[in-house]
Amino acid sequence: MVRLFESLRAVFYAPFYLALELDAYGRRGLEVEFDRPDSPDDAASSLFGSGADVIWGGPMRMMQYQQRHGDGTVVAFAEAVTRDPFYVVGREPKPDFRFADLMDARFASVSEVPTPWLCLQDDICRAGFDPGAMNRDAGRSMAENADALREGRVDAIQVFEPFVEELLHEGAGHVWYAAASRGPTSYTTLYTSRGFAEANPDALSALAGGVMEALGWLHGHDARALAARLQGYFPDLAPARLAGALRRYRAGGVWGRDPVLPLEGFVRLKSALISGGFIARDIPYEACVDNRYAERAREGR
Repeated sequence: MVRLFESLRAVFYAPFYLALELDAYGRRGLEVEFDRPDSPDDAASSLFGSGADVIWGGPMRMMQYQQRHGDGTVVAFAEAVTRDPFYVVGREPKPDFRFADLMDARFASVSEVPTPWLCLQDDICRAGFDPGAMNRDAGRSMAENADALREGRVDAIQVFEPFVEELLHEGAGHVWYAAASRGPTSYTTLYTSRGFAEANPDALSALAGGVMEALGWLHGHDARALAARLQGYFPDLAPARLAGALRRYRAGGVWGRDPVLPLEGFVRLKSALISGGFIARDIPYEACVDNRYAERAREGR
């Protein structure tokens, strides 16, 4: 039996929920107990206490933990979210959006977790602008920022689904920038302690195989079918809004086709963490990622 934790509830984690719904792990002989840590900040550390055996979450958390405790202490082995699932949504249409537009906007970024802003500020830096010069509010939740956009108190906000779908449906917002368009940025993977990985290789193979099965199902069915499978995880979200959010994510290439975590996506994320001052040193890909189990799943072994 494996204790599997989510870091928080989010639509872009659809492949992981789907693997549970399909009993993709059970068919591989693995019993899974599903839970979550008290807060996303506790995710990696819970692997070394009485909490999780395996977490899904961002390589950001792994790099943060390894900076504090040493390389090789945690390892990623099955990626599902291979591109950034956040959006910049503006009050007015801006089909010719450029990052320069954010320099003159009243902008509200995500406060709940650090990765979305770290990645966006890196995009802004690469475009030749100083994110520190922005008129940015970083203190409100995404729900509060969505209300601020509706009320005209900000010009643009940074949010994930289903806020995007809801704002577009209401006519209260317009997509300015889909962060997935920057290309691979490793966003969510299964990870565990190095000790658990070495002691339980069959469990990791079963988990990677389950993610592979879920990704195949996700790309082989329409958004309404996917929403029907996942509705129980989002009971307060209307089925049509959930389907719309899932459809937008799939169209943007947010989910990979297999669970192998690419070097390109890892490096792009790491660069953003360094440029944003979240980590202070280069953490090697090889210290964080073991793709053997994902490669076996991809090859059907």
